[in-house]
Amino acid sequence: MNPIRRAVLLSAPALLLSARAQAQGAGFPNRAIRMIVPYTPGGVSDITARLIAEPLAATWGQPVPVENRAGADGVIGTDIVAKAAPDGHVLGLVSVGHPVNAAFYRLPFDTMRDFSFVSLTTRTPLVLCAARGFAANTPAELVALAKRQPAGQLTFAGTAGVVRLAPVIFAKEAGIELTYVSYRGSTQAHPDLISGRVDIMFDTVPAALTHIQSGALKALATTGATRAPQLPDVPTLAEALLPGFEASTWGMVIGPANIPPALLARLNEGVVGALRRPEIVARHNQLGAAVTTSSPEDSRALVQAEMEKWGAAARAAGVTPQNAG
Repeated sequence: MNPIRRAVLLSAPALLLSARAQAQGAGFPNRAIRMIVPYTPGGVSDITARLIAEPLAATWGQPVPVENRAGADGVIGTDIVAKAAPDGHVLGLVSVGHPVNAAFYRLPFDTMRDFSFVSLTTRTPLVLCAARGFAANTPAELVALAKRQPAGQLTFAGTAGVVRLAPVIFAKEAGIELTYVSYRGSTQAHPDLISGRVDIMFDTVPAALTHIQSGALKALATTGATRAPQLPDVPTLAEALLPGFEASTWGMVIGPANIPPALLARLNEGVVGALRRPEIVARHNQLGAAVTTSSPEDSRALVQAEMEKWGAAARAAGVTPQNAG
């Protein structure tokens, strides 16, 4: 037999084994696993990433450094994940802003096609809140107040993402008009909300909770599927007025597209195991965020559904996609 042909035949089993090992994610991890957080330090996504990094490092036997790569509402850091090799060594921890950004920006990646989805990490409801002296105390009273006044006279503070778009869905379903007042962040909006210069806000529970507990703001409703543990006496909007209404922020671990299924399952197992540690659950509860996990398939389905939901809200609000950055 030709020596070259014989060498090729002999190497075929080795090549087959190599391909099979690659498909199953063998060899992971062989170096540090970068966890990209595409936001500034201190937010729920950043805290979650840092909480799970140590148990993930113990499980996988390699360091899991957390890197904050903020900019363009998360687009810059997320793009790093999109362009990484699909070997599990670069992951990202994104928020609901990942699907929402598709409505606000012309993106350098495809929100669905360019990513693998590992697991949800948390869910955090919004709270519909207003100044202590605001004329309405319930969602129904708010709607009645809006209908008594000239259309659009009532204002809502909005920042970005779901905080900007949840009131749009609420107003449409309630049959009222609200006027949007833009702020760069919750800390900029709160003084005007507390003073009554702007009427209402759909803010995250962690951001608004201190002001609600102090009495500076009052909570009319929360927007999760169930009541927020931090505000057990406050009904959900679905309970109080609009059955089926739900609007939450969430966190999710993602990776680049085409991570082999066996490796994706291993990543999911590691992330879910870390998140379910009692001390990590307790820390998130303190933050007002509920630890929530999901399969890769359910994670992908959620992102697709959220893209459709918030995309429709953005179009209703007249949002025109801009260049990111």
